[in-house]
Amino acid sequence: MSNYNFADIESKWQKYWDENKIYEIRNDSPKPKFYDLVMFPYPSGAIHMGHVRNYAIGDVLARYKTMNGFNVLHPIGWDGFGMPAENAAIAKGGHPQDWTFKCIERMTGQIKRLGISYDWSREVTTCKEDYYKWTQWLFLKMFDKGLAYRKKALVNWCPKCETVLANEQAKDGRCWRCDSVIEEKYLEQWFLKITEYADRLLHDIDLLDGWPERVKSMQRNWIGKSKGLQIKFGNIEVFTTRPDTLFGVTYMVLAPEHPLVGQLTTAEQKNEINKFIEKVKHESNLDRQIKTEKEGVFTGSYAINPATQEKIPIWISDYVIMGYGKGAVMAVPTHDQRDFEFAKKYNMPLKVVIDDPASHLNESQMTCAYVDEGVMVNSLQFNGIKSNDAVNEIGEWLIQKGVAEWKTNYKIRDWLISRQRYWGTPIPVVYCEKCGAVPVPEKDLPVKLPYNVEFTGKGKSPLARSDDFINTTCPKCGGPAKREVDTMDTFICSSWYFLRYVTPKDYKKAFDYDELKKFMPVDQYIGGIEHAVLHLLYSRFFTKFLYDEKLIPVNEPFKNLLTQGMVVKDGAKMSKSKGNVVDPDYIIKKYGADTARLFILFASPPESQLEWSDAGVEGCYRFLNRIWRLVTEINQDTRNNNQINSNVQRKLHQTIKGVTEDIERFSYNTVIAKLMELTNILTQDCQTTRPQNLEILLILLSPFAPHMAEELWHQLGHKDSITKQRWPKHDPALIVEDKITIAIQVNGKLRDTIIVPVDMPDEDIKSAAQTSEKTKSHVTGKQIVKIIYIPKKLINIVVK
Repeated sequence: MSNYNFADIESKWQKYWDENKIYEIRNDSPKPKFYDLVMFPYPSGAIHMGHVRNYAIGDVLARYKTMNGFNVLHPIGWDGFGMPAENAAIAKGGHPQDWTFKCIERMTGQIKRLGISYDWSREVTTCKEDYYKWTQWLFLKMFDKGLAYRKKALVNWCPKCETVLANEQAKDGRCWRCDSVIEEKYLEQWFLKITEYADRLLHDIDLLDGWPERVKSMQRNWIGKSKGLQIKFGNIEVFTTRPDTLFGVTYMVLAPEHPLVGQLTTAEQKNEINKFIEKVKHESNLDRQIKTEKEGVFTGSYAINPATQEKIPIWISDYVIMGYGKGAVMAVPTHDQRDFEFAKKYNMPLKVVIDDPASHLNESQMTCAYVDEGVMVNSLQFNGIKSNDAVNEIGEWLIQKGVAEWKTNYKIRDWLISRQRYWGTPIPVVYCEKCGAVPVPEKDLPVKLPYNVEFTGKGKSPLARSDDFINTTCPKCGGPAKREVDTMDTFICSSWYFLRYVTPKDYKKAFDYDELKKFMPVDQYIGGIEHAVLHLLYSRFFTKFLYDEKLIPVNEPFKNLLTQGMVVKDGAKMSKSKGNVVDPDYIIKKYGADTARLFILFASPPESQLEWSDAGVEGCYRFLNRIWRLVTEINQDTRNNNQINSNVQRKLHQTIKGVTEDIERFSYNTVIAKLMELTNILTQDCQTTRPQNLEILLILLSPFAPHMAEELWHQLGHKDSITKQRWPKHDPALIVEDKITIAIQVNGKLRDTIIVPVDMPDEDIKSAAQTSEKTKSHVTGKQIVKIIYIPKKLINIVVK
């Protein structure tokens, strides 16, 4: 018996797979396609256990589908642009490009040591010119259709990264990268009109049957479609989904940024208003929405309630945001909790207009807003009708009066893509005094990032200080022009990379329609839940635009989505700051890649959180050693054995069936448990084990521990790779049990078990249960009241 020398075995087969191009596929294969994709990594320097889990999950599926006769597209690449590379260059005095490619080199080696079955011939890197040329081309396509535009806007500004952030990147009022508190600024910025696709992005969520419900819910909430009434309070317009509460409006609130604030502020209130506006400038929109205590200032002016003709004071407050509706709120403290809290703080009047029929509301006794359905009161001709019915009736009444109209609103905002950084895709636009903003012609793409720039980490980005880059000629008139110095949000790069994998070496076009028809949509996408709104929504937007332009054949990019859980240790997510990081290189060096893969898949279902366990790793290593001993201890005589053990055959085919079903539903942890059971059975029967049984065990194991499976497959005398074998199918006739175990209870307590033929008549089973030795001792001398029989499972004898 040879030793299980995993280091030599793993390097040997990785070299073999690479040299023989085992995982490279052809686009013109006659086999049915399966596109298996994991979210490509940012080249940060080293892979972590989260990466290992993500890649191992995808690899099991790729190997399984390949052995089931599919032409599996299983690519990998690099999300190469981004702020960390630039920040690293500033901190270490290097260059983002050099740092990025060095990281890619290291991480490539790490991934290959895991034995992941990627088709490396399709590798894409978003920061290379042959990729970002087409990112710029896609921007120009959107520019041509009016979907890419420039405007001055209030933006989220990270003072540390010195760049603009999209709303989605401003998490809890902080930068998603460096955690700095976000400020707000008015800047001229580039946007993509994702709002143009809001309805379709929302409607087509219903088509995503293979997506987790919580991801679909997050996208619905982010798009935030609501139907309501736009009402005029004089020259102030308000959007509301609750026109039934209109008679209860006792004041109005504007966002501090509302354009009418200056006009409405009286001289007496000017200082107070200006102080408050200055204070709110340093709070992000998200911070303002989640603040427990709302603050505000009275403008000194009043509006007229169009329903009651009453005069109501106009305030500004931090809880009203310009981005949604019209930046104005009709405040109904009795029927909206935020308004109630604000009114209580500033002693505003309360007026009930929807009564609770069960308790009858009294303004002076209310401790919170009443937000449920009720009966209309204090609402003129609408008194006595249900509030839900009043929504439409009051709406139509206001429309007839000429002061309202039905509208649809969305929370989603156009995607702000300008970034004041160097390490990103240059925006292909030049500015000419004569011609204005002019797109760079396609023939002049890519607009290249200059390598020789200075990184100071302060003030303007390196591009904004590079005269060689900035100064150019206008493509339209030939006169002097200036290049755009902002680069694109890196989420642009990842919004279409899955299309490039199909034809990654095509230098004449971004992608090929006919080739995409062979592989799109992605059949299985695997990645983190943190991308539910950002990357996934943007990718859907890009796909729909390209579909409309007849450039690609699909309307949705990802058919099925799996969001894997995070890896934690000592109850906390692994991070350097917590000191609980487990280095994949250390685990591979000590136990081997197959052990690392096996543990990360065995410890928890893919979608659940995984708690790291050193003991669990040791257990997986011991299991692989048992398989190694089982196969290598088989002598030549046993290899020629054709004796059939019916119990072993039954377990073997039950395992084939169970493993197949579990892989299909991503229950990888139970697959490994079933393989452990089968290994125990085969070990107990090792003297008569047929070589065919070992071959099936190795094929079932191969998606999880490919190196060992390949080595042992060849030790059994095979010449071809195990990856080229067909997945075994179970024989339904062989999985049927010929005997069953019946539990025997007396007065509900287990007293014995009996093994009987599966086709034994029920009355005979009952008789056998009563005559078993252990049962008799509990029923002798007692009266049997009744016998409860659960067919083929349990008998309960009730005695007194």
